[in-house]
This record gives sequence, C-alpha cells and structure tokens, in this order.
Amino acid sequence: MTNFLRVLVILPAILFVVTGLRWAIDPQGAAAFLGMTMMDGLGRSSQIADVGALFLSMGLMILMAVVTSRRSWFYAPALMLAVAATYRILAWLFHGAPLATEQVTVEVIITLLLLFAATRLSKPG
Repeated sequence: MTNFLRVLVILPAILFVVTGLRWAIDPQGAAAFLGMTMMDGLGRSSQIADVGALFLSMGLMILMAVVTSRRSWFYAPALMLAVAATYRILAWLFHGAPLATEQVTVEVIITLLLLFAATRLSKPG
C-alpha cells in the first residue's frame, strides 16, 4: 500500500515538473495545454514566470515530500492546489469565467491525495 501511494503521489509531481519546465522551453505549447493564450508585453513575462514557477515548485515540493518523508512538504502544494481551485470558482462566480469543472476536480483530488499521503507517508514536521 505504501509503495502504491508513493507512485500515486509521484505521478502528478512528474506532470507538474514537466509542465513547469515546458513553460521555460515551449511556453506556447504549455499555454495551449492549459487552455490559455499567450499574453503580450510584460503580461507574457509574468505569465511564463508565474505559471511556470507554480507548476515546477509544486512538483518539486511533492518530490521533496516523498524523498524526505517530511509532512510539511506535502502541505505546501496541497495548499497551492486548494487555493487554485478556490480562485477558479471565484473567477466563475464573480468574473465571467466559465466554470472549470474538470480542472477544479483534478485540483481537489490531488489536494486530498496529498493530505492523505501526509498522514501515511511522512513523519511529523
């Protein structure tokens, strides 16, 4: 069970790392993968930096959690995903964005997976 859970947690970590690196190498493709268009000017710089950093950081934190068995490494990416899901819902409720049901569902599932893994794969701290 423990090894299965480790693999299950590592899969989104790899996806996040690859997505984050793709923002540095192929931002147009990375944006398209997420249903985004590329911004212009300073917005493009912020888009590449912020989205790339978000995905790369989450993936690396999840890998650090698995490697070190430190509970705190699970909590940070779980928090980031939960906030992302919340902001997607706020974008729908107040800012005219379509409801991103699939993305919110994935973010919530991975958040719950990380919180569960924090109790099973880690030592306190």
